[in-house]
Amino acid sequence: MPPAATRRMNLRTALAWTLLAPACLCAADPTFLRRSVSNIQPRPDDLTAGASGVFYRPIFGVGDPDAAQLKSIARYGELTVDPQGTSALVAYPAEEQIYFLLSGEGTLLYADQKVPVKRHDFLYLPPGVRHGVANSSSAPVRLLVMGFKIPRGVQVAPKPTLQLANAADVNAVQLASHGPTCVFKLLMGTTASTRDKLSAASQMASLFIMEFTPGGTNIPHHHDSEEEIYYVLQGKGDMVAGGGADGNEGRYPAKLGDAYFIRLNATVGFYSGARPGDPQDLILAVRSTFPRSGRP
Repeated sequence: MPPAATRRMNLRTALAWTLLAPACLCAADPTFLRRSVSNIQPRPDDLTAGASGVFYRPIFGVGDPDAAQLKSIARYGELTVDPQGTSALVAYPAEEQIYFLLSGEGTLLYADQKVPVKRHDFLYLPPGVRHGVANSSSAPVRLLVMGFKIPRGVQVAPKPTLQLANAADVNAVQLASHGPTCVFKLLMGTTASTRDKLSAASQMASLFIMEFTPGGTNIPHHHDSEEEIYYVLQGKGDMVAGGGADGNEGRYPAKLGDAYFIRLNATVGFYSGARPGDPQDLILAVRSTFPRSGRP
């Protein structure tokens, strides 16, 4: 083949790969997803149906365009209920939920109960129990709504009482595998847990708050059986997301209200951006059991 023809063929081949490469990248499962709540517009949701003064921002899962990337997590979003507002009542037969109050005070509507809730309360909502949030105060109430899929054939026993606690009542502990510059408030685990404040869940494996000393870290790591979400509850720093079991790190600036979904076996961690004298950086994290083959 003449050199000129060879050059033309090479140019055409390079152009084809250039056009094809973005499509290949988009088709691959992402190692992680990142969102900033301030950039998410409210969208219709079961909790907002027929309600006024109620807004839901889908961070991950239901309502988010990348919902299919989450395998064990059904939804993760921010619900805002304005003063004198009341959400719709919802119940899901194959989904357990957790609420975490970010700010404000309100009333949890739980079956036939009305229970006052406040900032940094966290609670477990079993499958099939109707629930919602009302706000009779003079300020908005904001909370994270987290939902976790119950695999087919798994039975979740009803709870005799509402499982509710506040993060201020949970002692911080150090976990040797995560180094000396980060302590953990172990808020909620499964019904088999003996270390968490509430032992309540089925598929949600662990809900916890990490408190960092200035410049500290929880030592980047990975999980081979769980998906995880980190939410910046206070402060700022560098989020570690991506890579794999070999410990490779991708570091990204993260601030208050940023959230990261980390898929199975991807590297995850956080480096505090605080300086001595600054308030502690706080991360709210949740892990859920990855559904293995043979399970939905």
